[in-house]
Amino acid sequence: MTFHFMRLVFIIFLIVFSFWSPSCFGQDFFYERLADSAVTLTYDHVTYDPGYFSIDYPGGDIPADKGVCTDVIIRAYRKMGIDLQKEVHEDMQARFDVYPHLWGLTTTDKNIDHRRVPNLMTFFERYGKVLPVTNHPTDYQPGDIVCWDLGNGIIHIGIVSNRKSNDGKRYLIIHNIGAGQVLQDCLFDFRIIGHYQYEK
Repeated sequence: MTFHFMRLVFIIFLIVFSFWSPSCFGQDFFYERLADSAVTLTYDHVTYDPGYFSIDYPGGDIPADKGVCTDVIIRAYRKMGIDLQKEVHEDMQARFDVYPHLWGLTTTDKNIDHRRVPNLMTFFERYGKVLPVTNHPTDYQPGDIVCWDLGNGIIHIGIVSNRKSNDGKRYLIIHNIGAGQVLQDCLFDFRIIGHYQYEK
């Protein structure tokens, strides 16, 4: 090979590599990986358990075979190297006044604060990207966080997956509403009250 030909091949390689490099995809690549990490949670057998657990800090988790909707979010982000237990706890310590005071607490609790939907919503509003709440399926993309009002004061949270519904019109949701960490076509089953993206 001539020097000029080898140089041309090298330049083409650099161009192709730049298009396929993870850094090229930026945020979209992060959220696609987040959606993938959430999907892997559906392979685990988890019993819905809203009980209070004393856990390690940082990096603490309740028993792997138990969980609620918030644990889906926490575990998916942990797979991405982001510890929402630590992030929420530190922010609540700094600005306890901006978080909901719904449980009669006067101080933070590293065991449970990050496992409460209203606290996660507040955190995502403060540090994430608040996205529009609409009735258009295409507005909800893989890796997005969605919150719903189930009625009677119950708020729910889940992650948009990268798997489509049978009719191909919506992405499925990864959540735990009582049957464990599952993949389900339920985006518009309840009233959406929050829509976020978060990347540290």
